[in-house]
Amino acid sequence: MQTDIDPRHLIGRKAFDRNGTRIGTIDEVYLDDATGVPEWAAIRTGLFSRDAFVPLEPSEIVDGALHVPFERALIKDAPDFGVGRHLSPEQELQLYHHYGLDISAPPPLPDRDFGRLAGHDKQA
Repeated sequence: MQTDIDPRHLIGRKAFDRNGTRIGTIDEVYLDDATGVPEWAAIRTGLFSRDAFVPLEPSEIVDGALHVPFERALIKDAPDFGVGRHLSPEQELQLYHHYGLDISAPPPLPDRDFGRLAGHDKQA
């Protein structure tokens, strides 16, 4: 997503799926806890419908609207966590899996000798 867009300016914008079909209107934007970068948008999918979470990366803003590279049916079937609450890391993981997005694992810790195991004296 374009990182120069203020997340407050996303609220109220229309959202469209990969085929150009209107999904709904952006209700809320969720920021990454560690970086503060906009990560998820909650899109109101209809007057009496729930909000569906969509990833802002790899979505993009085109002509003032959010274009999400997924089909409407997949978006409407996204896990429902309700809006107005914090997304837990587990909930975010469920959303990433739902959209088939690969999330990078943290880099492995350096290989270090943390000492002897209890009861195993190292003798030269």
